[in-house]
Amino acid sequence: MDLIKKSAIRNFCIIAHIDHGKSTLADRLLELTGTVEKRNMKAQLLDRMDLEREKGITIKLAPVRMEYKGFELNLIDTPGHVDFSYEVSRSLEACEGALLVVDATQGIQAQTLANVYLAIAADLTIIPVLNKIDLPAADVERVSAEVMNLLGCSREDILEISAKTGMGVDKVLERIVKDIPEPKPSERNETRALIFDSYYDDYRGVILYVRVFDGFIDKNASIQMMATSANGLALEVGALKPEMTAGKSLQAGEIGYIVTNLKSTREAKVGDTITLQSNPSTAQLPGYKNVQPFVYAGFFPESNEFYQELKDAVEKLSLSDSALQFEPENSPVLGFGVRIGFLGLLHMDIVRERLEREYNLDLVVTNPSTDYQISLLNGDELDIKSAADLPDPASIKEIREPWIRGEIIVPQDYVGPVIQLISGKRGLQTNLSYVEERALVAFEAPLANLLTDFYDQLKSLTSGYGSFNYELDNYRAEDLVRVDFYVAGEMVSALSIMVHRSEADSIGRITVGKLKEVIPRQNFQVALQAAIGGRFIAREDISAYRKDVTTGLYGGDVSRKKKVLAKQAKGKKRMKRFGKVDIPAEAFTVMLKRD
Repeated sequence: MDLIKKSAIRNFCIIAHIDHGKSTLADRLLELTGTVEKRNMKAQLLDRMDLEREKGITIKLAPVRMEYKGFELNLIDTPGHVDFSYEVSRSLEACEGALLVVDATQGIQAQTLANVYLAIAADLTIIPVLNKIDLPAADVERVSAEVMNLLGCSREDILEISAKTGMGVDKVLERIVKDIPEPKPSERNETRALIFDSYYDDYRGVILYVRVFDGFIDKNASIQMMATSANGLALEVGALKPEMTAGKSLQAGEIGYIVTNLKSTREAKVGDTITLQSNPSTAQLPGYKNVQPFVYAGFFPESNEFYQELKDAVEKLSLSDSALQFEPENSPVLGFGVRIGFLGLLHMDIVRERLEREYNLDLVVTNPSTDYQISLLNGDELDIKSAADLPDPASIKEIREPWIRGEIIVPQDYVGPVIQLISGKRGLQTNLSYVEERALVAFEAPLANLLTDFYDQLKSLTSGYGSFNYELDNYRAEDLVRVDFYVAGEMVSALSIMVHRSEADSIGRITVGKLKEVIPRQNFQVALQAAIGGRFIAREDISAYRKDVTTGLYGGDVSRKKKVLAKQAKGKKRMKRFGKVDIPAEAFTVMLKRD
């Protein structure tokens, strides 16, 4: 392992939109290079988590080393989803080349574009690959024209393959060896290595996936993280073939793993630079940033006795996911829980599924919201993550909410409905361009309006052809108000939401209508109300169960009947004063299901 010359190393990654076949291509490359024996082969070998295999997406990236004709090929299989774009950008930094996989039936989509821009920014050699050409729906000419348009390459540069059947995959290996440059010689004597992924192993501690740029890292070396200043030991170094294979050291230009004695991935974050304590480097590798979550949701156990289990489970998950941030939360209705910050909605979905499956928890999840920056009249600045934390409106100077820059790629016929959808979310269309038969709609919009069901609406409007990609832009001051919801005269803070004043009335009416469907009827009338401050903007009533108390009467004066009904009315009035309404768990997720 230590004898391979730098000139024989090729580091590359595969970039593509979700479901364009990059994990399948990785499988074929592993087979062709004999890295994995045929009998041990299974589909999406690099996707280790059950969730990844079920959803057919890559969530955690995985590096693997292959030998081919005397060359050492290091492949990084990256996640394709927008929530993980920072991880993707770090993986691209660790490579010299990229295979751009495009599905010949679907063409270029939003995520493909976003990742190509990242690859061009990282100055990588891009090899275009057209996948799924064996399918009857494949339109090779049209998609080739799109790729040529995007990369400015010629028709001969594009490889046509079918990753499923293995057709043409050997040509991909030849091109990797021929076109992707060898690692640049290091200019420094000190050791510098980039962490492009890290995870927590229950038995071995934190394991880092690294690319060494300068120097070398030996087994048992004392290492230091430059951004977090954490110190540790390299207990084992080696390469993944795809199983961990230990070696003596990792040399400049190589990609491999380091088993450390660190306790949490917070000490070794993605994008950080590793150096040796004995000969520390002064300059960090560029591009490190602290990833901040911008979607928040409250997680509560179904019953309060499981709160400790939930807290322990979230703590364990956060050991291997440094982007997870959480704090305890208490709600009068739901009891104790945790408020967790996520990178996006897919990230939230995955964390929720992992908590439910791996830790057997039954969860109530409140409506996701984003964070808001608030300037007060006395000059103080606040950052709130939940509408319930909003201070008194009289003391607020302005509220700023996060906006995103987004791109949607759709067939030209759907441009009208997509622009209507964007403006319906308070978005601003900034640009419209055409690539072959597709339209690229660039827009800006407030993140809060895209959190609930924007993606579902886009998919249904465009018959499933639309694809969407976004990045956080900045915070803008808007006319925002908090809408509170009252059930039987009592405010339920877990339901409060922040909305733009122009949308408050309609959202209040819709939500109250939905609450009426999920809250069960009582023996007394229950009023559901939405309010901004002290002003009620919407109301629905859940009518009471009616018991006919006059059935036992027969004949006689009408005053007897009136007397019994008056007694019943008095009892209902008393009940209304003291009665408690039990709010079911579905009430807290009504905003997630708009229709």
